[in-house]
Amino acid sequence: MIDRSHIDRVLSRLPRLEAELSAPQAAANSKRFQQLVREHAALRKLSGKADAFFKVQHEAAEHRVLLASGESDRELMDLAKAELADAEAALPALEKDLLLALLPPDPDEARNAVIEIRAGTGGTEAALFAGDLFRMYSRYAESRGWRLGIIDASAGELRGFKEIVFTVEGEDVYRDLQYESGGHRVQRIPVTEAAGRIHTSAATVAVFPEAEPEDEIEIKPDEIRIDIFRSSGPGGQSVNTTDSAVRITHFPTGLVVQCQDEKSQHRNREKALTVLKSRILDRKRQAEEEKLGKKRRALTGSGDRSQRIRTYSFPQNRLTDHRINLTLYSLDRIVEGDIAPVIQALRDHDLELRLAEEIKNTPA
Repeated sequence: MIDRSHIDRVLSRLPRLEAELSAPQAAANSKRFQQLVREHAALRKLSGKADAFFKVQHEAAEHRVLLASGESDRELMDLAKAELADAEAALPALEKDLLLALLPPDPDEARNAVIEIRAGTGGTEAALFAGDLFRMYSRYAESRGWRLGIIDASAGELRGFKEIVFTVEGEDVYRDLQYESGGHRVQRIPVTEAAGRIHTSAATVAVFPEAEPEDEIEIKPDEIRIDIFRSSGPGGQSVNTTDSAVRITHFPTGLVVQCQDEKSQHRNREKALTVLKSRILDRKRQAEEEKLGKKRRALTGSGDRSQRIRTYSFPQNRLTDHRINLTLYSLDRIVEGDIAPVIQALRDHDLELRLAEEIKNTPA
């Protein structure tokens, strides 16, 4: 049973929040202002879900009282019985919506994302597949109005990429793309296959929430080595003929990141540091979760090659996500960027897992 007093306590913050948002200096700190806007939107949503649930719950209670009263008007009793049945049928979905609105927000969901795609087994075909995945995410980002920026890329022999690292910036980027981490497998006839046989190759995807200044990740000068070299990836003439590429090695973690997309050595250094901080932040949070005995949610993987999350079968025009047993026969549209149905199904399942965990840990 949902406690109305608990809902009221949560919603009691709304007036203070609205006063803070309407203050003249509210927008001076843009980061804080965005946090307040998101919190306000979440509480307004909670308020609407609570009103809908408790309204129907109250109506059901009134119908039960009327039916128990022994009222002699048969037409009135039949109407009350029908309306009670409708209310009781509606209550489970309304209760679920309210419980979902009560879930504590994940602070990382509003962040930008850093994505790494690496070709796995399959040689040239794996690099082509990595390129297809990059195009899929690029087109999805474009459909959402997100901005995409390449950090580093190593081209394949024909096309595609042996490895590509890029950022995606926009509203709720990490909320949607966090489910893409893991091993992706493709089944199709390679362009290099003369006999028309179907081959299986793979690529891995790792998605990290982008580090922000508020994270206060300190990287001391004596903990890193910075190497400067000539760019070799795709780019204009000035990119490939100047010593502007930057590689940073972080000694405490052994992480190595590089950026060679910009003409400016300074900009490449900034981008590489952003990626390094994001990966350090991800490791730090994994360590904290392990220390507290928490398990990372099953749908937000780590980009481990052994964690196969999805199969793309071109002969059958089929995509299968193995984590939720989702199968869609629209692969031709999905690889062109129409991955919203896949992401929504994963997000819905993830919310179900979070809700089950929240209910289990809620004192009776």
